[in-house]
Amino acid sequence: MLQEELALTARLARELRLWTVLGSAHRLTAPNRPHNSLYVISDRGEVATRHDERMLSHTKISYMYAPGSAPLTFEVDGVRFGCALGMEAHFPELFGAYERLDVDCVLFSTTGGTREGGTVFATEMRAQAAINRYWGGFAVPAQLKGDTPAGIIGPDGEWADRCPRDGTPSVAVADLGPQDPASALARPWRRKARTGLYDGYLVEDARSDDRTAFQKRPRGEGCLTRPGLPEKSLGQARPVFGQVAPIRGELIQTPKED
Repeated sequence: MLQEELALTARLARELRLWTVLGSAHRLTAPNRPHNSLYVISDRGEVATRHDERMLSHTKISYMYAPGSAPLTFEVDGVRFGCALGMEAHFPELFGAYERLDVDCVLFSTTGGTREGGTVFATEMRAQAAINRYWGGFAVPAQLKGDTPAGIIGPDGEWADRCPRDGTPSVAVADLGPQDPASALARPWRRKARTGLYDGYLVEDARSDDRTAFQKRPRGEGCLTRPGLPEKSLGQARPVFGQVAPIRGELIQTPKED
């Protein structure tokens, strides 16, 4: 039955000229357990490649599957995709690796487990997309209605489109176009920041090294205060929370003591 369904899906992919990614168990040579996998089927109806879940749950690794060993990327019309499956959503290092592999979108699939589990996966995938500044596909069964319908996540971590919450079988659609200029700068800047950018700005300062005291102002150094507010009353000011107008400060030079 499984092989028949896989063959039918591949035939439809060819007829509709659609690249298709679907989950299935991939059998290995006995006595090895199968992989928990995502098949990538081209628009010609052929298996182009396959992703095998690497980070398995205790139950899966003990009784069900053999783990995969490597990340997967593939390209369609100049867009590079990565794949993730199941509890791999819990491991940000996997998604950071995909960022370094220059993917534009990571396709994630899960059965979701409980409703709460599906909600956690959705939250994690939104975070992975925003942190790494790429698109995310979130695929779950239609019966996981309510808070966890399938959808497409933008590089800002927001939903670009979602399926209905009533469990109706449906699809989500979005154009994976270029990001706005400001957002497009975030990804290369974060890469630069991870490669020792700040090393040249580190300082040797006793005040920096001492983590057991509040900052101290040596004699003769200025302090920042509000206009018209005596310096001695600064410590009595109450904190204010919310949206307030900016306050211009002025540097007050205190006289040195003999």
